[in-house]
Amino acid sequence: MRARIYRPAKTAMQSGVAKTKQWVLEYAQSSARDIDPLMGWTSSSDTQAQVKLRFDSKEAALEYAEAHGIEAVVQEPKTRSANIRAGGYGENFATNRRGVWTH
Repeated sequence: MRARIYRPAKTAMQSGVAKTKQWVLEYAQSSARDIDPLMGWTSSSDTQAQVKLRFDSKEAALEYAEAHGIEAVVQEPKTRSANIRAGGYGENFATNRRGVWTH
């Protein structure tokens, strides 16, 4: 059985970093998906692909995988780029701005 261990990135709808602190062990799909001839929905008989286990640390996830004989691949999280501007939208209207704000 194969799995990957990763720390999820924040979604496009998040402004904060909630749900990005834990590590996730997610099983790889072992069979291809089938298309239902009547409805056209995709389905799979692989129930392990639906399982996602959450851990507080990468080491805990690796220990679990080793204890249960799971071949795990670790994907390290990418770091944020340094070109993120300090402040935000409210900074445009601050009274202590250094430059003039114009359209």
